[in-house]
Amino acid sequence: MAERHLSVDQVAELLGTTSRFPRRLIEERRIRYVKVGRHVRIPESAVDDFLRARTVEPVRIRRTTYRRAA
Repeated sequence: MAERHLSVDQVAELLGTTSRFPRRLIEERRIRYVKVGRHVRIPESAVDDFLRARTVEPVRIRRTTYRRAA
């Protein structure tokens, strides 16, 4: 099955931003894209890869010793 390609406005809506942000990602070549004539399309997998690469997992601190109450 062919992969779905999104317009800049669709990517902006998906990310919850204005269309300026995906355009900046394209200009700085921080995300994969395809040019179809004058139009720019971004593969859904590129958006998923972008989000996965920038996801920060929470840090879990395990306490090994307990402090005494004063």
